[in-house]
Amino acid sequence: QVQLVESGGGLVQAGGSLRLSCAASGSGFSINTMGWYRQAPGKQRELVAAVTSGGSTNYADSVKGRFTISRDNAKNTVYLQMNSLKPEDTAVYYCNADGVAGTLLMTPFGSWGQGTQVTVSS
Repeated sequence: QVQLVESGGGLVQAGGSLRLSCAASGSGFSINTMGWYRQAPGKQRELVAAVTSGGSTNYADSVKGRFTISRDNAKNTVYLQMNSLKPEDTAVYYCNADGVAGTLLMTPFGSWGQGTQVTVSS
C-alpha cells in the first residue's frame, strides 16, 4: 500500500505564494503520475496539475502561468509552487499518485492524500 502525506497549506493574502509538498511512502512500488487536485466547498474535485515519471506536465487552464508542479523521483515527492494566488484558489488540495505496487506481483494502485487546506484572502 502506498501512503501520501501532504504539507504546506495555509492562509495567505491574494497575490501571495505557497508551496505544497506530498511524499509517498510504502514498499515495493513504482509511481507513474503524481498530481494535485482541489475541491472547493460545493464544487467537484478538479485536477490542478500533474506530472509523469518522465517529467511531462499538465495544468488546469485556471492555474497556467501561476502554478508550477515538480517532482523528485528519488524522494517520491511532488511539489506544487503556487504564485499570484487568488481567492478563487481557496480549496482543499489533495495529492494523488498512481503506478504499480506489490511484492511477488505488481498490480496497479491509486492513492490519495488526506488533503491540505489552502485559503486565499482578498
